[in-house]
Amino acid sequence: MEKWLVVLGIWAMCATCAVLFIRGATGASGKREPAEGRASAGDAQAALND
Repeated sequence: MEKWLVVLGIWAMCATCAVLFIRGATGASGKREPAEGRASAGDAQAALND
């Protein structure tokens, strides 16, 4: 019984690390829209490049 708890604990830790790694490796899905009347940093950079 004790051996199974150790094995289960190791598998759970590996699964948790895999989930956190995959979530960190992917970009954020909810991108915010820039507020109207305000220019974003990307817009300012594009204006400087023009």
